[in-house]
Amino acid sequence: MLELLGLDAEAEAVYRLMLVNHHWGVAELARRLSFREPTVRAALERLADLRLLHRSRADADLRPVDPKVGLRDLLSKQESELQRKKRDFDRCEAALTSLLGEYSDLYTGSVQRYAEQLIGIDAVQERIQELAASATTECLTFNPGGAQSEASLNASKPLDRDVIARGVRMRTVYLDSVRNDAVTNDYAVWLTELGGEVGTVPSLPLRMLLIDREIALVPVDPENTRKGAVQLTGPGPVAGLVALFDRVWAAAVPLGTGPERDERGLTRQEQELLRLLSSGLTDAAAGKQLGLSLRTVRRMMADLMERLEARSRFEAGLRAGQRGWL
Repeated sequence: MLELLGLDAEAEAVYRLMLVNHHWGVAELARRLSFREPTVRAALERLADLRLLHRSRADADLRPVDPKVGLRDLLSKQESELQRKKRDFDRCEAALTSLLGEYSDLYTGSVQRYAEQLIGIDAVQERIQELAASATTECLTFNPGGAQSEASLNASKPLDRDVIARGVRMRTVYLDSVRNDAVTNDYAVWLTELGGEVGTVPSLPLRMLLIDREIALVPVDPENTRKGAVQLTGPGPVAGLVALFDRVWAAAVPLGTGPERDERGLTRQEQELLRLLSSGLTDAAAGKQLGLSLRTVRRMMADLMERLEARSRFEAGLRAGQRGWL
C-alpha cells in the first residue's frame, strides 16, 4: 500500500507491528509475521534508512517514529522529488519544442507528404468538389452502400455535368442491388446520356474516388464515412487503388443490362451471397456488404435452399459445395 513512499510489503508489515509493540525483537517479529529472521532484519534496516525507526537514548532498542511525523516526512520527500522531475520534464519539453521548430522546415522540405486527413463529412464534400473541378482526364468512383438517396443524386448532378462537359471521363461502380431502385437507375440513365459510364458488381471493398489516376480519396473508417477521409497522392498507394478499380471495372456489368446468370443459374449477387455466408458472415453483415436489407438476404437464401433441396443452412452449404456453387 505504501510502496510509493519507498516501503515494500515486508517493511510495512514490520512497521505496523512495531507500532503496536516496539519492544519485540527480531525473533518475536519473525514469529508473529511468519517471516524469516533475515527478512525482518532487512526490513528493519530499510525502516531505519527511511527514518521510520530510531534508537532511544535510554537503550539500544529501535523504536518506531510516530507515523504522523515519519510518514508525513516521507510524503514530503516524494512530493519534492515529483516537483524536481516535473521541472526536468518541463526543461526537456522546452528543448524538444525548440529542436522541432529549428529542424521542421528542413525535414518537411526533404520528405514529401503523401497523405492528408479530412475531418468530418463537410470537409470531405468540399474536397470532392475541389478535386472534381481540377480533374483533367478521369474521375473513377466506387459507390457501395446500395441505393442512393434522391437528394444526394440530385445534388451531384451539377458537378457531374460540369466534369463531363470538360471532356473528363467519368466511370462509376455501384452494387448490383441498386438495379432494384428506380431513383438510382434514373440517375444512371441520365449520367450515361451525358457521356458517363455506370456499372455494377455484387460487392465493393470500400468507397473511393480517384482523380486523374494521381489522387485518391478513401474513408478514414469504411464503416462510418461521416468520420472523414484521407487524401492520398503517393504514387505507390494510388497505383494500387487504380489497379483495384481497373480490375473491378473489368468485371462490372453496365447498369442498363439485365442481371446475368451463369451455367448453374446463379446471378453474380447470389454467388457473392453464398461466398460471404460461407466465410462466416451473418445475414446482416452479408446484406450490408451487398447493399441489401436483411429481409431480402433471407428471402434470397430461402430461394437458394429450395433450389438446392436443402432443409438447413448447413445442408445448403454442403450441397452448394458439392454442386460447385462455392
